[in-house]
Amino acid sequence: MAEFCEEDASLEPDWDRDLRRFEERFADFEQKAMLSGTHDISNAFLRIQAGTGGTEACDWAEMLMRMYTRWAERHGYKAEIVDELRNEAAGIRSATLHIVGDYAFGNLQSESGVHRLVRISPFDANARRQTSFAAVDVMPEIDGTIEIEIRPDDLERQTFRSGGPGGQHQNKTESGVRYIHLPTGVAAESRSERSQHKNDAMALQMLKAKLYRIEEQKRKAEVERMYDEKGEVSWGSQIRNYVMQPYTMVNDRRTGVETPQVQNVLDGDIDDFLQAFLRHKLEKMHKKNGS
Repeated sequence: MAEFCEEDASLEPDWDRDLRRFEERFADFEQKAMLSGTHDISNAFLRIQAGTGGTEACDWAEMLMRMYTRWAERHGYKAEIVDELRNEAAGIRSATLHIVGDYAFGNLQSESGVHRLVRISPFDANARRQTSFAAVDVMPEIDGTIEIEIRPDDLERQTFRSGGPGGQHQNKTESGVRYIHLPTGVAAESRSERSQHKNDAMALQMLKAKLYRIEEQKRKAEVERMYDEKGEVSWGSQIRNYVMQPYTMVNDRRTGVETPQVQNVLDGDIDDFLQAFLRHKLEKMHKKNGS
């Protein structure tokens, strides 16, 4: 009996290793099941738009851009700023990130909506509490295998100067490119590259992604837009609250997931929110299919 117990104990490291392997395989299987949508494997365009509230909202929009950039770095994704409109005092009025890596869109699709921040304003001499809003929109990068037909007559192409707020970083040539789809009013622009040719290609690619997403929403009867093309944030689409004062809490209104570790979240630790949404989406799919 003693010999059996000793032999049994000697196998524990093997059992632990096998259990870890099983858990890893199960997690990988679960992840693939949750990311089985048509474009889940695609790269993503993530656009951030400051809401009303001036500098406070622009600062919040830049905080969100940093959060998503940090998240991308944690997962080995490449995050490039393809369009950015700075606010004169601080922060950004809007920005678009191109996040490159397998399943970037699938993982980030849940982030579309309005994000609300409550904190003591760093721009208020009286240190009053301030509420700020910013809208996030996530679109898949449409590859060349999907045809999005755009008639040349339906496109308006504009060029503009791009670069920093002034001085030596200001681009003297009109390298920024904006495309407007006249029948729908949908617009996309790129200003981050010095080459007008590169900005042209990126703006057209983003426009196709937007138009494809609109068609997908029509087919699914998803008529609610997170923000319109004028950049007006729809407050009713609020999905998540970030509270820094008088207590600390991040709460997702759709899944109920919450954490008091606000700074960790703003440093890119958002996987719990992303995974909860994907599980919620998968459960809804199973209920719809009666399984």
